[in-house]
Amino acid sequence: MEQTASQIAAQIAARLEALRVLIVDDEPAMRKVTRLLLQAIGIKTISEAGDCGSGLAAICTGAPDIVILDWQMPGASGAEFMRQLRSPRDFPYPDVPVIILTGHGERSRVVEAVRLGVNEFLLKPVSTNALLARIIAILTKPRRIVQKGDYYGSEPRPLSSYKPEADLGEIFMIG
Repeated sequence: MEQTASQIAAQIAARLEALRVLIVDDEPAMRKVTRLLLQAIGIKTISEAGDCGSGLAAICTGAPDIVILDWQMPGASGAEFMRQLRSPRDFPYPDVPVIILTGHGERSRVVEAVRLGVNEFLLKPVSTNALLARIIAILTKPRRIVQKGDYYGSEPRPLSSYKPEADLGEIFMIG
């Protein structure tokens, strides 16, 4: 039996409501904006950390389903966070999906983020639809974690098939 768009939307909405999301960003205003975006798409359980160290600790205590990480922070950066997170011998939860949310979209940063095992990459300012699309991609098209040499992270997806924003506006009637 084929599901209708409203049945699919209801299932995704239920999954979103059940998610636990951790925001790691040094800017309180940006954490607030991200929290509001997450709440707007139906996510209820949101925790925050203001730096990489407390973010890694929050993963251990709160077991989030997804981490939204700022790339540029004083002290340990998002890159250092990813190095520590994606260390299965040293960190107990190395497989948590991570969405980078940054104002720096230079190709070199994107390549570094992918090399460090980031699942998704978003530029600030971010729209509700773009954030929702990345979260839905993580939920509905999870990529297995692989280890190849020094790389530990999500298996790369074929670029030709990835269109996360397709039909989200229609399903969720946003934006």
